[in-house]
Amino acid sequence: MRAAIQGQIDAGIISGAVSAVARHNKLVWCEAQGLADPIAKIPMRKDAIFRMMSSTKHVTAVAVLMMVDEGKIALDDPISRFIPEFKSMKVAVPVPGTKDPSQVTLVPAEREITVENLLTHTSGLPAVGGFGKDDVASPGRPQHALTDTLATWTPKLATLPLEFQPGSKFNYSPLEAHGTALRLVEIVSGQPAEVFMQERIFQPLGMHDTYFNVPARKQNRIVPLVDRVDGQWAYADALLGRTHMSYIAGGGGLLSTVRDFMLFDLMLLNRGSLNGQRILKPQTVDLMSRDHVGALFKQWIPPITGHSGFGLSVRIVEDPSKSNGRSKGAYGWGGAYGTETWVEPERDLVAAFFIQLAKPPFASQIPFETAMQKALVA
Repeated sequence: MRAAIQGQIDAGIISGAVSAVARHNKLVWCEAQGLADPIAKIPMRKDAIFRMMSSTKHVTAVAVLMMVDEGKIALDDPISRFIPEFKSMKVAVPVPGTKDPSQVTLVPAEREITVENLLTHTSGLPAVGGFGKDDVASPGRPQHALTDTLATWTPKLATLPLEFQPGSKFNYSPLEAHGTALRLVEIVSGQPAEVFMQERIFQPLGMHDTYFNVPARKQNRIVPLVDRVDGQWAYADALLGRTHMSYIAGGGGLLSTVRDFMLFDLMLLNRGSLNGQRILKPQTVDLMSRDHVGALFKQWIPPITGHSGFGLSVRIVEDPSKSNGRSKGAYGWGGAYGTETWVEPERDLVAAFFIQLAKPPFASQIPFETAMQKALVA
């Protein structure tokens, strides 16, 4: 495994990485290799803090499912039960043959958005403010300001047309669906999102380096975001994870370490509990890691998703021969800057591979993952 990662570093494909494997609830591998900052020549360290981006999403899903366990939310609840502004949504239907954002017809939504739609990317909520495609934008629509809060932004989002009828297709929502889901948690728990996550998830699991806003005393451990430009490493601007964010992005705002995310995924592997701390009911973890969208996910990007299922914010392996050798039923998700974690119940295993690149190479974890599989013994 060490050689597989070092080969990528030596080839200039990545600058550095932290990787870890736990099997049968024991940490069997944890290594920091290469450079956290290839420009200043600062070595990678095991406790390096990474911008998790979309790796945040299944943490937000767990927060929602905790409220399901407490009977405060049901997956089939319309979200208008908690945020009335979402009661009567409109769907934007583009004029055939054009992507002109002003050339759309608005039709009533055939049904309301449910909580489950938020966690399965089937809500139709638009991606706005530079966080993804914005084909159905209209002049004068509100733009996402990161100075907003979940409480101030979510009602604005409800004024925008949906991109498709709720439940009719899978279309990845970069921030808005899980941001709305985290707002639901705030409403029904009565706690700000940051407080809920710290008190109900991070502190009980011992995730001491996981934040939406990293304290000043730990900011020197944040891995700089870099990119490869003309064969040289260069600093890049991060979309999220600035010094302080008032918008708590449930879809991509966390910063964390390999250690902390291994603890989180070990909780999932153990069907909701770790070290005496129960976060979810066992059957709720089973529900999370079961396919919820069927053909909709397979049709999203068929060469990549055609052999997988999609649960509540996690991708699920159905065909190991087309999933880099991950075992059937393995599940997880990753982040745009190269953070990848997954749970394999069949192998009683959790693994993590973290890099931090503005444009990480596709499937950069495969050399590590292949070497790990060769190292497995029954």
